Amino acid sequence: MASLPAMARAKRPTRSGSPLWRFSLALYRRPGVADACLTLQDRCGADVNLLLFLLWLAASRCRLAPAQLTEIDATVREWRNNVVVPLRRLRRALKHDAPLVAPAVAERFRSRIKTMELKAERLQQEASYALARSLKRGAADTSPDAAARANVAAYQHFLRQAFPPAAVEVLLRAGAEAAGGGAKRTSRPRR
Repeated sequence: MASLPAMARAKRPTRSGSPLWRFSLALYRRPGVADACLTLQDRCGADVNLLLFLLWLAASRCRLAPAQLTEIDATVREWRNNVVVPLRRLRRALKHDAPLVAPAVAERFRSRIKTMELKAERLQQEASYALARSLKRGAADTSPDAAARANVAAYQHFLRQAFPPAAVEVLLRAGAEAAGGGAKRTSRPRR
């Protein structure tokens, strides 16, 4: 069995982040992707960073086995639940309700929290990228699209949630486009 995926072995993180982070930024920026990700996050409990990781793996034809998905989720769960999610809740709460301070002060504070949330998400993705190097796989899927569909279906099953088909299709289409070479831009996503 070979290590997975080949792009994780070949490229090291740079100041602009790992190939996973850069892929995620490019994907998130595509039309409809942010809304689709937020729908899956808010309605289905999906971890957007894990979902982006699954799509990035699929770009190299990597289909994860259910046990691998369980292992990856267990690896990132504490960080997600104790760092990323509380920062997100706090940022969202401050968007509409900060009665103690002036709105401009609250917005500056919220902006700082948003920056920390993005840093926490990037750290989760960098850890996931490092984890990809130790994953094992058998034969590759015949196409990135087949791998992406399988990975997203496995994640739905793992969460015991039916994802809205329209959101899934937006992600699959954008993932295919990003995997096809459109993942060059590197500014961070806005959530």
